[in-house]
Amino acid sequence: MSCLCEQTAIGRNRLSQTCIGHLWIFQDLNSKDLEALVQGALRRKWIKGRSIFLQGDPADEMFLIKGGRIKINKVLENGTEITLDIRKAGDFVGENMLSGKGIYPVSAWCMEDTLTCGFSRAQFEKLVLEHPNIGLQVIKSLSQKISWLTTRVENLVETHIEDRLYRVLHNVAKEHGIAGPRGRIIQFPLTHEELSFLIGAHRVSITRAMKSLKTAGKIIVEGKILIVPD
Repeated sequence: MSCLCEQTAIGRNRLSQTCIGHLWIFQDLNSKDLEALVQGALRRKWIKGRSIFLQGDPADEMFLIKGGRIKINKVLENGTEITLDIRKAGDFVGENMLSGKGIYPVSAWCMEDTLTCGFSRAQFEKLVLEHPNIGLQVIKSLSQKISWLTTRVENLVETHIEDRLYRVLHNVAKEHGIAGPRGRIIQFPLTHEELSFLIGAHRVSITRAMKSLKTAGKIIVEGKILIVPD
């Protein structure tokens, strides 16, 4: 069965070849459930800088990222905006729709032109009732995501900022990077401000830590490209 996203993404060079049923949240589905997902998904294009949803909006849709990257942000009560995560093709955004709490606790912004396959709440509930295996797979996949988030929290406990920063960069490179002759290449810019929120440190400390990691040969920075050696 051909991927229907290819029809929506005509002219897009970096569209993932993985179809919706093979994404992490819907992996291992049988052909019948996979076909139901493919036929039922709503495909949408988003331009760079556009919001997928905003913090406080009704959580009525969820989106599977087919191509592009999305940054997850949260605004605290004091007005501070923090970056919680960066998600790529194959990841899932808007999963709060499954919790039934009613609103999105975070905002999702396109870091580049993005293509999504999504479902409304009513549409997905109907799909799960007709294909129970889809709901069981979602539960399994979200449990694995919770384990990953637990690891992120453990990373913040590292005593030295250099160690925390290196671990975050290593994880970003592993998940979002491209393999190169010198290591994993992060081709999209990560600002020191975004890194400061990801590891819980001041931007000045991030600058010093980046310099230490470069001096130690743990990272290579060339313009907007960052390489994490294997």
